[in-house]
This record gives sequence, C-alpha cells and structure tokens, in this order.
Amino acid sequence: MAAFPGNASIWSTSCGALSDLLVIDAPPQRRVLYGRRRGRSLRGGQKKLMDGLLPSLAIDLPTAGELDLGAIFADPPRSVWLEIGFGGGEHLATEARNFPEMGFIGCEPYVNGMAKILSQIEAHNIGNIRLFAGDAVELLAWLPPRSLSRIDLIHPDPWPKRRHWKRRFVQDTTVAAMARVLKQHGEFRFVSDIDDYCAWTLSHLARSRDFSWLAERADDWRLPWEGFTLTRYGRKAEREGRAATYLRFRRVS
Repeated sequence: MAAFPGNASIWSTSCGALSDLLVIDAPPQRRVLYGRRRGRSLRGGQKKLMDGLLPSLAIDLPTAGELDLGAIFADPPRSVWLEIGFGGGEHLATEARNFPEMGFIGCEPYVNGMAKILSQIEAHNIGNIRLFAGDAVELLAWLPPRSLSRIDLIHPDPWPKRRHWKRRFVQDTTVAAMARVLKQHGEFRFVSDIDDYCAWTLSHLARSRDFSWLAERADDWRLPWEGFTLTRYGRKAEREGRAATYLRFRRVS
C-alpha cells in the first residue's frame, strides 16, 4: 500500500467524498488505445508544420533496446519531463518556455493536437520539446529505467461508462510502467474535473508500493500547484461549474 496521508480530515470535500475514493476498482485488463486520431481537416499552415517541422521533433522508437534520451535533444537537459495526452498543448508549451533547462516529451495520438503544439513551437521558437504521436504505453515501455523526473496527465479522457473503464490511462500496469521510468523522488501529477476518475486514480496509486501521495491538507488537492497552466479544457470546466482536483504522487522506492 502506498504511503498516503493519514489525516482523514483532508478526505472530505470535492472530487466526491475522499473517504470513499479508495474503494473504486475494476479487474485488470489489457490496454488498448481508443479514441479519435483525427478531427477537423488541418489548415494549410498546419499541414506544412506536420510535413516540415514534425519529422525533426518526432521520436522514433528503436527496433531493439531502449530509447536514448540523450540523443533526442540538441542540448543535454537537466532532466526530462513527460506529458501524456497534451491536447491543445497549452500546458506543455508553457512548461517548456518556463523551464528551458529541462527536456520535454509530449505524447499525443490525436493529429489535431499535434498540429496545435507544432504551431506553438514555431511561434515561440521552443527548442526543448520532442513529440511522440502514439500511445504513451508504447513509449513508456521503451524508455530507460529511472530516466524521467516528472510525468503529467492533465485532464485525460475519463471514459465514464463502467464498461469503458479499461480504456482509462491509469491502470495497474501503467502505474507500474511509470514507476519503472521515474527517478527516485520523481513525480506523477494528475488533474481531472471528473470525480470518478480522481477516485479511480487514488485507488490505483494507493495499492502501489512505489508512490506516495503528497497531499497534507485539503488545499493540496483542491488548488493547483504553483505555476500550473490552466488549459482550454480546464477553463471550460470552470465555466460549467466543475472543480478540478490536483493530485501529486512521489516515486518513493
């Protein structure tokens, strides 16, 4: 069982009743990548970026062995952070600009999301982002052990119907995969405005020996961490009256 805070008073508001969060479960399932890969037709400028800029930033998984992170960045970064499912790329682009000494990997199978982040990379001349246009589970399998300092999962698809829970990114297998590639004291950060997915995530991380939940008081999960960039989806959730929950877990062993 993960080392989670023992003060039950923080388990009482938002994201459902936190005293009930750790009971949601589902049988383990083999993961399959679901969802749309393409939305609206790309504009001319976006197509040019996909054809011209993306090849220089795209990560190609090796046919054998592990991915060499040192070889994918022009300048060796102080550490490498991964964002899974970056959507429109607002959070990823802002983080990369705020922390130029870090290397960032953005993983997004949705073609339109990839086009949006490329537009931001070009507009702001961002040089410390590399991109993987596929399933993050594939990428995690190729990364070297203890090679990442942080993994972000911001407003992932919640797949709310019970029969679709196996489609959620957070599963026992992916928690183990993240633990393998995170350095000691590295962090997994999760944001969602869907109560059930917050409960699901706490449940899965609670039974992992590799992670510790960092919340010590209610505001630690009710309020965003310092410097958090609100995404377009996050602003929409706020307008519609849905409060997000901000979960941080530390790799402990």
